[in-house]
Parts: sequence; C-alpha cells; structure tokens
Amino acid sequence: MDKTKLLDKLGADKEDRLLLAKVLDRADQAQNRNIPASTDFLSPQQQALAGDLLRLAGIPEDRYVRLGGYQGAERALLLFLPDWMDPTDAEDQSPIRCLRATFREAEKLTHRDFLGSLMGLGIVREKVGDILVGPGSADLVVLDTVEDFLLGSWDSAGRAHLTVTALEPAHLHIPEVKCQEVRDTVSSLRLDAIASTGFRLARGKAAALIESGKVQVNWRECAKPDRLLAEGDTVSARGFGKFELTEVGGVTKKGRTSVLLKRYV
Repeated sequence: MDKTKLLDKLGADKEDRLLLAKVLDRADQAQNRNIPASTDFLSPQQQALAGDLLRLAGIPEDRYVRLGGYQGAERALLLFLPDWMDPTDAEDQSPIRCLRATFREAEKLTHRDFLGSLMGLGIVREKVGDILVGPGSADLVVLDTVEDFLLGSWDSAGRAHLTVTALEPAHLHIPEVKCQEVRDTVSSLRLDAIASTGFRLARGKAAALIESGKVQVNWRECAKPDRLLAEGDTVSARGFGKFELTEVGGVTKKGRTSVLLKRYV
C-alpha cells in the first residue's frame, strides 16, 4: 500500500499526515539505505498514531525501538533499525543527548519557563524530549542536532541565569511520579462510568466531556461514552488530568464492578 493510501486509511488530519509521512520516510530510509534512521521526538498521542500507521504498513515491531532517554519517558522518538542491527544495540546509535541546566533554587523555575526559553531561541518542540524540573536544576532530553547550540548559547530562562552542561543519561534526575489510588464500584466498564470516578465528575458531565472530543483513551481520541475499558487502559482529558484503570475486580451483590484507578497528580 502506498503512502497516501496508508494515511487515508488511518484517517489522519492534515497536521498529523505531515508528521506520519516523515515517520514512513524514516522507516523507508532504514530499509532502503540500510542505516539507522530516527524520527524527531513524538508526544504520546503521536506515538500512538505512528504505531497504528506502522502496523498498517506491515512494519514489524522488532524493526524499530522507542527511545526517550530514560525508562518511562513521556516524549520519545522512534529509531528504525537496518537489517544488520539488533534492537539491543539501538542505544549505541541513539541521537538522544542529555543536558542539565542549573539555576538558583530561589528562582523556582517551571516547565513552562524552560519551554518558553527554548522556543525563544528558535528550538522547535520536536527537538526536545522530556524536561525534568527540580529544585535548582532541570534535566533535558534533546536531539544531538541541537546539543552544541544549547551548550554554547542557552544561558537564561525567565529572569534566571542558567549554567548548561552535558549529562550522561544514567545521571538524569527523574522526579517521582505522584499518583493516588482510587477504589470504587461502577455500574459497568463503560468509559463514561469510569471517567466519572477518574475525573470526579457526575456521569452525565463525564459523558458530555467525552462526546465533546476532549477525552483520549490510550492517547487516541474517543468520543463514545459507551466504549468498554480494560485493565491497563489510560484515560486523559486536557484540564482534567490522567488516570489508569489499574485493576478490574469482582462483581458486588448489587451487580456493580469493583475497580482500582491510579490517578496522576
């Protein structure tokens, strides 16, 4: 199936088609030129779309790896492998580099401060992975194509002075993921019923939110309140956060299903 037909079958919009066409180009490059080829950093939503596309294209999952600089990274790139490369050797060909920007702890910089500063320097979002902000420092995952520029030219964020140095991935300061466990019983595993608990909304309001197109299941938009969820599904909505359906338990005497949610805070 040619590229246009693949994108048509996936139903991607104009913006996503441009991104997904680049993903296919990198896959073709690895296959036809027999060299490693990587995408830019992709958001979780873009990663999900790319995975759907690659399955449609018949590209096996062992022909590419997902790399984000550390285990559990949200933003990641896809590195396509030539025939001679084993997935276990992918890290050696990774274009990912890590930086640490230090500042006075009293400045209390945020993720937005760093992202705004980078955009001000002309660095597009696709060249930057996760930004891990802590007290007095922020660790960044970036592409090798912008590493030298940032080391030599990036010296401020907000009103704070930055000292930027290269960093080995093993030394990244990875903030602890904060979450709450929520146990409840629901009438069914429908999306609106689970979202009502996960987002702390009345079920009718949860259904309206879903129908508005603002809810994603496993990073894919879902506008169907009656969609059935399964263990491991992640549900997110802008402005309402994200939660995971961690466990589906038994049915109570009243016919309700017990569930355990992990709500990220």
